[in-house]
Amino acid sequence: MVGLKPSDVPPPLGVKMASAGAAACVADLITFPLDTAKVRLQIQGEKKGVEGIRYRGVFGTISTMVRTEGPRSLYNGLVAGLQRQTCFASIRIGLYDNVKNFYTGGTDQASILVRILAGCTTGAMAVSFAQPTDVVKVRFQAQMNLDGVARRYTGTMQAYKHIFQNEGMRGLWKGTLPNITRNALVNCTELVTYDLIKEAILKHNLLSDNLPCHFVSAFGAGFVTTVIASPVDVVKTRYMNSPPGLYKSAINCSWIMMTKEGPSAFYKGFVPSFLRLGSWNVVMFVTFEQIKRAMMVTKKRYEEGN
Repeated sequence: MVGLKPSDVPPPLGVKMASAGAAACVADLITFPLDTAKVRLQIQGEKKGVEGIRYRGVFGTISTMVRTEGPRSLYNGLVAGLQRQTCFASIRIGLYDNVKNFYTGGTDQASILVRILAGCTTGAMAVSFAQPTDVVKVRFQAQMNLDGVARRYTGTMQAYKHIFQNEGMRGLWKGTLPNITRNALVNCTELVTYDLIKEAILKHNLLSDNLPCHFVSAFGAGFVTTVIASPVDVVKTRYMNSPPGLYKSAINCSWIMMTKEGPSAFYKGFVPSFLRLGSWNVVMFVTFEQIKRAMMVTKKRYEEGN
């Protein structure tokens, strides 16, 4: 057996939410440079490169950023990213099983439609709480740390304050609609695909419920999610990073992208998106399963000792 064994007792909601939030933060810490590179590639073309800087490919983008802005630039917005995952992942992933059981009336068998509905529900709920952290994260990742180039924000709390003072509450929740759309797609695709692949592996006895099974399931979920969610993700990034007045709405942003840059604009940053989502899913789901099981072991020992 690789890794901790699954608990005989289903983990309570608190354990699932805490495990999901912690696992997502671990995944963010490891994969954040890929996410930053993805954002830079997605906004390229929105306005011509500052100082003539052009990004080419995920590793070329990372190399260019390290050379021109220093290694720390790869972690622009990390604090906001961790804040986002703490509340975002704990809701969208931690609540998924409970919402799924709610829709099925407590039965173990859930259809694909029910799983999709549960994923969309928790994804939309999470965005409602975490949208301001996502706006700040994207804006930090998009800004350049170059001499002579004015930075929009100097710190996470200053960014929240600045956006609120200059753009109001609407600024903090800017791009909520495309983000709900994007995260409903991501969440239901990610969780449903992981669920189905894992169940198929266990049903056909290809692997037991261990680390290799979680790795394969998460990798498959990451690829499928990237293919489906990339267009909405690009629009979300462009719109949330835009200054007031550049786009009238997310739909207007999509139209301008289509007319000025063509359909390929919606898949800008696809490779870093896949590298990011694929690796993020692997780290997150593997860590999530292990933290959840470790917490259940600790809980059991505590109860036996009292």
